Amino acid sequence: MQVILLENIQKLGNLGDVINVKAGYTRNFLIPKGKAKLATKTNLIEFELIKAKLQAAEAKTLKNAKVIEAKITDTICIIQANASEEGKLFGSINTTDIQTSLIKSGFKIEKRNIDIPETIRHTGEYEININLHTNITVSVKIVIEALQKA
Repeated sequence: MQVILLENIQKLGNLGDVINVKAGYTRNFLIPKGKAKLATKTNLIEFELIKAKLQAAEAKTLKNAKVIEAKITDTICIIQANASEEGKLFGSINTTDIQTSLIKSGFKIEKRNIDIPETIRHTGEYEININLHTNITVSVKIVIEALQKA
């Protein structure tokens, strides 16, 4: 199924690209989220009319991502969790825990943009990636500490 992308989508294409994707992905995700339109003659003509507005919005999003990238670089997030004396966590650290820590540090990051390369089940330091934009990924250090018992 051919669609016109209305924004940059990582691993798929850039704004204005006409690409082939599976019908289910188009019907269930791209069109309902406003990320694409079917590539009909009418929609192609309509896209040309709104292309400048979409490009301006994309440029603004990229600019905001660069501002966040400059601020978040060299940020260290400290998360305290229940752990045994050996440093093994009772449970694991997930994207919600990291998002909460980032919010406390003053960064509003969506959970879907946080990429944890491995399951965090022990105390220590970890590197995670945050996808701020299709072209901007920032590495952030996460420090997991054992919760001090009173």
